[in-house]
Amino acid sequence: MKSVDRRNFCSLAALAGLATAPESLLAQATTPPAAQVRLGEARVISLEKMAQRKTATGESWNIDHGTLATGETVNLHQSMQVSGAPAPQLHVIQHTEFILVREGEVEFQHEAGGQVVTERAGPGDVLYIPIGTKHAVRNVGTVPARYFVVGIGGDAK
Repeated sequence: MKSVDRRNFCSLAALAGLATAPESLLAQATTPPAAQVRLGEARVISLEKMAQRKTATGESWNIDHGTLATGETVNLHQSMQVSGAPAPQLHVIQHTEFILVREGEVEFQHEAGGQVVTERAGPGDVLYIPIGTKHAVRNVGTVPARYFVVGIGGDAK
């Protein structure tokens, strides 16, 4: 896994800043679990120190999770899906997610207006998944798909 360059790190930080949604939306998505850890001082989070786990379609690295000083819970991780992995089932999450695609091409299926919509995304594109949206992300390219996930509010843990 390559290290995160300044451009991707800044993009991730900008996504985290998008959590400043209208108060009515934040009320739905920012109830932090009692056991959540308050995120502390600024720091570098080294790839070598991230917990890595194998998944059914590739690998995932936990970056950090906890509660921001402003009260939102966040969960940051980066994932890699291998090419040719089976399509995951549509599922619902009880938090909001932004997914920044770094490498490869993914297919993003999600409900919109009661119908399933399919879109494609590549390097630099961002997927937005509001709380409660049925969705799935699948690698449709010929190389591993790598992306950052920023989960905000709700059950982001």
